[in-house]
Amino acid sequence: MKVSIICPTYNEEKYIVKCIESIIAQDIAKDEIELLFIDGGSTDLTLKLIKEFQHKHKFIKLLNNSDKTVPYAMNIGIDQSVGDILIRIDAHSYYPENYIPTLVAKLIEMKADNVGAICKTDVLNKNSKTIAIKEVLSNRFGVGNSLFRIGVSEITEVDTVPFGCYRKEVFTKYGLYNTKLVRNQDIELNKRIKRGGGKIYLIPDTYCVYYAREKYREIIKNNYLNGKWNILTVYITKTFNSLSVRHFVPMFFLLSLLIPLLAVGINFQFLYLAILSMTLYLGLIIVISFKIFMNKKINFGYLLITFMLLHMSYGFGSLIGLLSIPFQKNIITRNA
Repeated sequence: MKVSIICPTYNEEKYIVKCIESIIAQDIAKDEIELLFIDGGSTDLTLKLIKEFQHKHKFIKLLNNSDKTVPYAMNIGIDQSVGDILIRIDAHSYYPENYIPTLVAKLIEMKADNVGAICKTDVLNKNSKTIAIKEVLSNRFGVGNSLFRIGVSEITEVDTVPFGCYRKEVFTKYGLYNTKLVRNQDIELNKRIKRGGGKIYLIPDTYCVYYAREKYREIIKNNYLNGKWNILTVYITKTFNSLSVRHFVPMFFLLSLLIPLLAVGINFQFLYLAILSMTLYLGLIIVISFKIFMNKKINFGYLLITFMLLHMSYGFGSLIGLLSIPFQKNIITRNA
């Protein structure tokens, strides 16, 4: 049975070598797989590095994605793939030797539509700041309670998995990736599969490692866009079922500050509501950061800053997404 591994890329020179090497090391015969890179016009060394591996390994293929975004890349990969089973991977990630054979075996064994594994967060360059970033991005209060982040001890039916191992027929039955979604396209696809009666499982038998961004400006930009596209995803799909409640918590917190401040002109007492909300939030992240500091000796200041930047940028992105809905025709046609 042929397995097609699909990886969208764009300017991934920092991560692509480690990603490819981990796929080459998979405990599966290489004549049973093909590795498809669908590139959105990288301007760094990504293409050069892929081509260097391509010369040595015939199962590696490189395709062009003129539309640049991930859903277009995935749909190109699905169309061009020859496998009966498709695995979506991310260039920012590393995969242990048993990753592909384990996902394939479980997909067949369980007669599932999609299976995925736990996704652990790590950083390439370790120092006080990046270790704090890694910890926050692995913490429930930082990124929510997704099972694929916090882990499971047994096979569990879920609504979504981070990447996924699919039967190719799934895309005929439930449709391709939604090309209007610059972000959240995996979540939306999995929700669609579930609504159609499909089965998605998270398995504890393997895992992948996702390498987080290590600079604050990159974290702010990434989470701002995540927050923004949460709102646009709901608007485009016309259903809240495309996402989960936890995706909107940062925006609700931000509104708990902004609405009382805007209402101060009506009654000064509203200021105390904003102060109360911020005080409770600060108290909570101080307690959580201090506990992490005591248990793991991770820099308290970096933990505090990372939590705040993560939540504020995410919430602000959602708020901008909400305000931009009247102009959505312009927004969803460019790579925001």
